[in-house]
Amino acid sequence: MNLVLRVTFAFLFFFLFSSAQETQKRPNILVIMFDDAGLDMSAYGSTYVNTPGFDAIAKDGILFHRAYTPNAKCAPSRAAVITGRNSWQLDAAANHVIYFPSKFKTYQEVLLENGYTTGHTGKGYGPALTFAADGSQRQVMGEAFNEKKLKPATNAIGPNDYSANFEDFLNKAPADQPWSFWLGTIEPHRGYEYGSGARLAGKSTAMIQNFPPYWPDNETTRNDLLDYAYEIEDTDKHIQKVLQTLEERNLLENTLIVVTSDHGMPFPRVKGNQYENANHVPMAMLWKGKSKVKVVDDYVSFIDLAPTFLEVAGVDWRSSGMHPATGKSLMHIITSEKSGQIEPDRNYVLVGKERHDTGRPNDVGYPIRGIYKDSMLYLKNYEIDRWPSGNPETGYLNTDGSPTKTEILNLRREGTNLQYWRLNFGKRVSEELYNIKNDPFCVHNLADDISLEVLKAQLKSEMEGKLLQQNDLRMQGFGHLYEAHPFTRNTDFYGRFMAGEKTSSGWVNDSDFEPNFVDGNGNTLEKVEVGAKFIVKD
Repeated sequence: MNLVLRVTFAFLFFFLFSSAQETQKRPNILVIMFDDAGLDMSAYGSTYVNTPGFDAIAKDGILFHRAYTPNAKCAPSRAAVITGRNSWQLDAAANHVIYFPSKFKTYQEVLLENGYTTGHTGKGYGPALTFAADGSQRQVMGEAFNEKKLKPATNAIGPNDYSANFEDFLNKAPADQPWSFWLGTIEPHRGYEYGSGARLAGKSTAMIQNFPPYWPDNETTRNDLLDYAYEIEDTDKHIQKVLQTLEERNLLENTLIVVTSDHGMPFPRVKGNQYENANHVPMAMLWKGKSKVKVVDDYVSFIDLAPTFLEVAGVDWRSSGMHPATGKSLMHIITSEKSGQIEPDRNYVLVGKERHDTGRPNDVGYPIRGIYKDSMLYLKNYEIDRWPSGNPETGYLNTDGSPTKTEILNLRREGTNLQYWRLNFGKRVSEELYNIKNDPFCVHNLADDISLEVLKAQLKSEMEGKLLQQNDLRMQGFGHLYEAHPFTRNTDFYGRFMAGEKTSSGWVNDSDFEPNFVDGNGNTLEKVEVGAKFIVKD
């Protein structure tokens, strides 16, 4: 072999070896997404939930104190994660139970195109249907790995062995490629096995401190919280197993792990709303080879995650085919030596909603926009003649059925206490303003406080200015277009129910349907005549 050939082969070997080394350096990405879990992790000081898996990630990595979803409902919240855009920038995906627009690519699709092996188990993006422009099925979260099953601890917990399915993915993933995996649980989404928290985990109602003032405080509601806590802890066991698997396979150093939840707990006045406990989500992040141990006080949003993932993967967003990102990569925060407020301009987040579940005449929504800034929350409700949680006569369909919901509804029907019903289901005023630091449960509306008039105006102006920059249709007078996108199921639920058709939502109790019309303050009106020609009541 002559000198020229030897040099050529040496160069090729070096090039291939260097490329392989570079591929190995690209980090793996793991997202673990709870379904409907609030800040109820022991790392945040919960007195009735113990989450050693989540806490281990927070202890060795980064604990975020101000992480928010822009929209506190499963599908629009997850849409923000996978696209890097706020829900009002996603056309139909601003809503729940829709056809995901084919024009929006997801970070998982982009990573697959750029040398990553992708996959998911459990709940990915949804509930929605995902099709390409030609009508074919899209795997927006990568290939599904759901074959491994287990015997769940209760009848209300799903049989998916999430951690085993993650191992199944690792076993099939090429060793010479980086990977990105989404582990999405269906817990602690309802329903629950009532009493399981006390019976299976030895929990007592006395463990619950700082009980929310917008629910009646009794054994039923407290046990409902304990059952919710039990499902969080059951899921946390999978996090512990995942960490063990990564360590055993020497993958922990080069894997970026993000653990969070799509929004707050599935209780009245939380899930489906825009208050603090609805939008404020748990988030811990670990990348042992890169991240520094810290707590972060910056306001961060779900829209920041996709830009982060593409940056750490070395993929240029501008050439990715994704729509322009509204979020900003968290890479500087991940690698910073500082704790507390790291980036001064991360001092706010925007939130909002359009149409979630069915249950109103003509399938309209309850549009809201809001801004969190400097421990204040400003909210604008745009259609205050509508019912925030859906019409009473069709069961308040934007609030899952639960013992807590039943307690509140029965108190109103008995005339014992209307205040809880008003806080959870009553009609709202146009503007709301809350001091989150002093009033984290958002029960004292300060919008009419004259001393805060200037602050309220400033927050509203800043919010609307930023929404206009993001081409929010509602800021341009075209908000009705968000409601023009069809549901994938339960279309015109209200009209069909009132016409006498036998309907079933599947997520509320039959007893949630009000037999009488109700006014905005909770007063009982005339009987609902199903099957008769009906008039929509205010």
